Amino acid sequence: MINILKKLFGFGPSVNYAELVKNGAIILDVRSKGEFSGGHIKGSVNISVDTLRNNLVKLKDKNKTIITCCASGMRSATAKGILQSNGYVNVYNGGGWNSLQNKL
Repeated sequence: MINILKKLFGFGPSVNYAELVKNGAIILDVRSKGEFSGGHIKGSVNISVDTLRNNLVKLKDKNKTIITCCASGMRSATAKGILQSNGYVNVYNGGGWNSLQNKL
């Protein structure tokens, strides 16, 4: 059970997010448009978790690395699951966007 939770929320082996971005990863911010407009990581793509399933066409390459983020890590974990269940293979939960920004 603990391992499932760790995997779901992105805990486990340390991920070098800066290296992933350097190699072309997409940062997907799944907060609402209002939250996103209040501050976000430069260059990130905003698709709210509520509309993600209907907007997968915007993320054409299922092999492209995607780092999800939100306010705290809960919605980004949900988004990671949605992406993986739709065939996206390189998805990481970056957690809260402020925290992720500090890791870049």
